[in-house]
Amino acid sequence: MPQIVGMIRELAEYEREPDAAMATEDQIRDALFGGDTTPSGRPAVHCYVIDGDGELAAMALWFLNFSTWLGRHGIYLEDLFVRERYRGEGYGRALLARLARECVDRGYGRLEWWVLDWNTPAIDFYRSQGAEWMGDWTVNRVSGAALRELADRS
Repeated sequence: MPQIVGMIRELAEYEREPDAAMATEDQIRDALFGGDTTPSGRPAVHCYVIDGDGELAAMALWFLNFSTWLGRHGIYLEDLFVRERYRGEGYGRALLARLARECVDRGYGRLEWWVLDWNTPAIDFYRSQGAEWMGDWTVNRVSGAALRELADRS
């Protein structure tokens, strides 16, 4: 768990948001293995990792989403991260391929994720793996005080 949370923090630093990664080891453990933070008590999130001689080299943290258009589940890739010293070894490619296999084997309709528009190395990598740029779509989010304010309107 410490290594997974450490990689989440490394990714936040890389994405220029080091203070945004606030998840604790207990929260991530509960999400991955079930516990108090998941309504059902079952895991809500999944994580594939690659071991690099005793330390985690790479991870793909994901969960299910659903497409009303396809009428099927898909996988949403929340975090794909390869530690810098392990980049170029094919670990990112291997994790994406494993997620694609999960989709195909389970009949899921898509594998999707977000990427920051300035992250050219990631964009180039994803496109080289067959990812389609969804340029007509934009991300929306409600969080913090705005989330509570919106909830108060219900």
